Amino acid sequence: MKREKKRKSPAEENLEAGIQLVKDHPLFGSLSLDYCLVSREVLGRAGAARVNAWNRICLNRQLLLSPSQWAYVIAHCQLHHCFGHFDARSMPGYFTGGTEREKVWKPVVQKELWNTACDIYIAKFLADIRFGQPVCGDPALHFPGSLQSEQAIYQYLSGQEGPVELPYYGTASPHAMDMDGLEHPLTYPAGKNNPHVRRFAHALTSSVSHTIRQSGEQPDAGKPKTAGGRAAEWFLSHYPLLGALAAAFRVVEDQSFCHKNDIQIAAIDMELGEIYVNPALLLSDAELHFVLAHEYLHAGLGHQKRCQGRDPYLWNIACDYVINAWLLEMGVGVMPDQGLLYDESLKELSAETIYDMLIRDLKKNSRLQNLRGYGKGEFLNRPGAGGQSAGKKGVSLDEFCRSALAQGLEFVTASGRGTIPAGLIEEIRALAMPPIPWDVKLARWFDTYVPPLEKYRTYARPSRRQSATPDLPRPRYVRPDLPADSRTFGVIIDTSGSMSARDIGKALGSIASYAAAREVPCARVVFCDAAAYDAGYLSPEEIAGRVTVRGRGGTCLQPGVDLLEQARDFPKDGPILLITDGWIERDLHIRRNHAFLVPQGHSLPFRARDVFYFS
Repeated sequence: MKREKKRKSPAEENLEAGIQLVKDHPLFGSLSLDYCLVSREVLGRAGAARVNAWNRICLNRQLLLSPSQWAYVIAHCQLHHCFGHFDARSMPGYFTGGTEREKVWKPVVQKELWNTACDIYIAKFLADIRFGQPVCGDPALHFPGSLQSEQAIYQYLSGQEGPVELPYYGTASPHAMDMDGLEHPLTYPAGKNNPHVRRFAHALTSSVSHTIRQSGEQPDAGKPKTAGGRAAEWFLSHYPLLGALAAAFRVVEDQSFCHKNDIQIAAIDMELGEIYVNPALLLSDAELHFVLAHEYLHAGLGHQKRCQGRDPYLWNIACDYVINAWLLEMGVGVMPDQGLLYDESLKELSAETIYDMLIRDLKKNSRLQNLRGYGKGEFLNRPGAGGQSAGKKGVSLDEFCRSALAQGLEFVTASGRGTIPAGLIEEIRALAMPPIPWDVKLARWFDTYVPPLEKYRTYARPSRRQSATPDLPRPRYVRPDLPADSRTFGVIIDTSGSMSARDIGKALGSIASYAAAREVPCARVVFCDAAAYDAGYLSPEEIAGRVTVRGRGGTCLQPGVDLLEQARDFPKDGPILLITDGWIERDLHIRRNHAFLVPQGHSLPFRARDVFYFS
């Protein structure tokens, strides 16, 4: 009698499906996968997987997870070796003993803390590439985004006072280590590296190329590659810092389009994810590498969005000076001979500083040439061009570029390949941090000048619960008695014709909410256009809903500033908030502590310390 085959449990079927998802993936399927199935007694009832120093993954065949969750778990364990987490050189420690050429590595590391740091780093990576269904929370919600390496995360955790309470990001049982064998870190002879790290680098390059082919970014894949296409592929295989960025953009070499849009050498369209190169110039391969790297850095560093109301052309010129200096220092390709911008004296300056220098002589600097030519910026803003997601659902191209540049930097830093200017590293890491919203900055400004009232305890006024315990004295929480005019501020509102009612309402609403939260009884409000109109002291509720805006003439804020600074019923140290669109006089003099609220896309005609751009 033929023996019936034992039917698999739902948990085992899901596990097999998850393994197949990993094998079918263009990145993780290229990596070695050595696994064994164990019972729940080995890993615990809630433990999913654990990996040892020899890259063998133990999987709990009795744990019921979805196939997508199993794919996430397996990829997590694979990445421990791909990122070199078992390597002694990766761990925080020091060299000791031996000669300069024969140093002995002595890692000084807390195993549990190092495992936690590696789990957090992998969770951030898998969240960025949107692979699988996470079995843990998003580390971005509980962890600073500025820490971009395992070592930095480990140092952060080590510096915390007292026990560190973080969500569990590993794949073993809760709060158990999913890395087995950390007590004996892996070492390699001089000149040798971890083969898993090297294999992962090749797999990453291959998967990016695969993604480009599958997403249809190269509809003419069967035709011979153009010079621009070959240059873009060079970044995928030879330059990991910009390789992922190269995957997000399509190189278009259309002479008629370049002639129609006055593109002398190159331009970029961030909305469509396209870079336009003029084929009539017959640039060499090295020159094309320089041109494409130039445009990739414009996109990755978000130069178009960082314009912030500046003159777009001069801002483009300022960014070109910075980028070209970096590319020459890194030795990426060869700068074309068509008069591109480079000045040795501007090497260490930021784009913002260079822009401030350029606007001092508009007549001279408006004739400078960028990659597109004279008088026009490299950023094309064509009407009707819809945005794209770079092949990742829910991720904008701008977000993808920032993430790709940050990951490229971490890969180059970890592998030690090439040199990157310090200024470029600072900008990439600054962009990797989540930007602080303008309303949070405004709240901090309020905390500086109008701090929240703190309660204190006093036995002079007993607590309401005193009657419940007559023999036990209970103090009462009270607020300090302060003069009403000690907690107030001034608001000067630009009511000229260029200010929209929507912008004024949004700024006033934020001011009113913060004033109410800090228990400010009232604020002094002044409306300004060609003259100043004093509305007197208004409560937060009146500021938010019952203010009638007067004026709508020209713009001159100095009378409003003078009115507040000379008012006898306004505190001498009272701060002032000015709401304006920037179309104001250039010689505005304010002696008090102050800040400006300016709509996004506008700018002030002078430098100011505290400026909040609201949208």
